[in-house]
Amino acid sequence: MIDIKRHNAGFCRDHFLVHCREQVRRAIHDHKMVEPGDRIVVAVSGGKDSLALWDLLVGLEYDVDGLYLGLGIGEYSGESVQFARKYASARGLKLHEVDLQDDLGFTVPGAASVTHRSPCGACGLSKRHVFNTFARDHGYDVVATGHNLDDEAAVLLGNVLRWETGYLGRQHPVLPSAPGFVRKVKPLVRLGEREMAAYCVLQGIDYQVEECPMAEGNRHLGYKEVLNALEERSPGSKASFLFGFLERAHAQFATVAVEEREGLSACIECGSPTTSEICAFCRLRERASGVSLGEGR
Repeated sequence: MIDIKRHNAGFCRDHFLVHCREQVRRAIHDHKMVEPGDRIVVAVSGGKDSLALWDLLVGLEYDVDGLYLGLGIGEYSGESVQFARKYASARGLKLHEVDLQDDLGFTVPGAASVTHRSPCGACGLSKRHVFNTFARDHGYDVVATGHNLDDEAAVLLGNVLRWETGYLGRQHPVLPSAPGFVRKVKPLVRLGEREMAAYCVLQGIDYQVEECPMAEGNRHLGYKEVLNALEERSPGSKASFLFGFLERAHAQFATVAVEEREGLSACIECGSPTTSEICAFCRLRERASGVSLGEGR
């Protein structure tokens, strides 16, 4: 029996798998994440969330491939790609691979050291850029990420504590397509971390259990601990917090996000949307790789 306190329900194996598929189906339907004929690429890390998402989307009969980004984080990255490859190979699915070191000339640890920014900051910037540009350049209509209910509630808490109006405007299960941007969706928004772990176990999906060694001290993890404590005392608090924001408050900040996108222009190096002549990723890449901008043009 799998107990989910926020639903005040317990599920046997078969009904739990149906529950997970239904939650993803409902999220896609309610937020109009995918349109008929869309090609989807899932951002795959080798962890439970991204592999479970890929499995769920395949089960719902979407046209979906995987994309793994090698971050160059020592043994951690070496192991994570093996989990992604194993899953794809066992099910006959297509997995694309991009490696920061081999393809772009730097690693996340190296970028963090050279730029003096947090590893998570360098990682997030690299992921957003690579996933978007790969999807755009290879004809995918949608990038799907494995952000779950716990992730989104923690991000929301951080954004509210600092009143990051731009981030609040962009915090939604769907970021629509725009010039230079492929649509980005989060189909796991109605499912929590424990549900994803249970799903993988029941479906026989082997995944990387270890957390990223460079994430220690990340504020996001601290916000999760606070919300977990609240959820333990009051089941359903995370869902009420996140979906209450989406239903009642998100629209108040959405115009800020729209205005930010309208003010973007194409990066002269890579063509990605940016607020300045050269995008943040290209500047990061220049400093981390030691290759001057323009040398490859």
